[in-house]
Amino acid sequence: MAIFNFFGSILGYLLWFLYSIFRNYGVAIILFTVILKAVMFPMSVKQQRSMAAQAKLSDKQKELQKRYANNQQKYNDELMKLYEKEGVNPGSGCLTTLIPFPIMLGIFYSVIMPLSNTLHIAGETVQQATDYISRIPGVASATGLGLYSELQIIKHFEVLRPNLTMFSAGDLEKIEFFSKGFRFLGLDLLSSPQGSAFLSFLWLIPVLSLVLSFASQWYMGRSTGQAQTGCTKAMMYVFPLISVYWAFIMPAAVGMYNIISIVTSALQTVVMNRYFSTDQLTASNEARRAVALELAEAGVRPLPAAQQKL
Repeated sequence: MAIFNFFGSILGYLLWFLYSIFRNYGVAIILFTVILKAVMFPMSVKQQRSMAAQAKLSDKQKELQKRYANNQQKYNDELMKLYEKEGVNPGSGCLTTLIPFPIMLGIFYSVIMPLSNTLHIAGETVQQATDYISRIPGVASATGLGLYSELQIIKHFEVLRPNLTMFSAGDLEKIEFFSKGFRFLGLDLLSSPQGSAFLSFLWLIPVLSLVLSFASQWYMGRSTGQAQTGCTKAMMYVFPLISVYWAFIMPAAVGMYNIISIVTSALQTVVMNRYFSTDQLTASNEARRAVALELAEAGVRPLPAAQQKL
């Protein structure tokens, strides 16, 4: 997890910058997620373009499979020639799919580890603080597997402050400033729905996570036009259920990030389907290819008459 924590530390600078301006963690999380989605949008377009190119070649690829069914080496050679002829890079789609993965996990780590990744307090100092609160029965039970220890320090900061002697005066000032901005729309983003009363309305976070997850999965499945079967259909139900469980047991700040991420992903899908659909990108690729061929032909000089006779 060190690599994801590294990404979280880098992204934490953006989260801290936004919080310093707006002084509200809820607003900072919303803008933080939207900005990063916008930054990664070109990767999504590139991935969609690669998928369009692959779809265009699917029929020709099937013909090669039938023709060279008994000669795998010949099939691979001809397939590479086809990719080269059509100007398609078969590995580009995989690369653009993998790049956002560590970034998204980095976002998660910047949210759940604010002392280390947002405030950038020394790791050894943070470890001393989390070791200290792990010995406090009431707080220790709320930290779960230890992932949310740093959030618990912020939540109970006023009570714990006299005993947090491992932090410098500057660190304590930053933590105090940070701890005052976790109320958003009347909700305490440091509390979890699991340990809160029904009337606290924190239960809205897991409910929204469930509804939005199902709606997002349904829309994306519908927009692809493919039937949901097997593993795909199972994931359509599994992911929302996991999402609602996490949103129920985790601090509301993590659940809120999940909701904003689902909403921005759904909006991105709408934009992609409206302006960067597979059909549109295929037509665009064909137009560019036609122009490139015309320019290439225009740049070819005819052979002299004597050589043409040969």
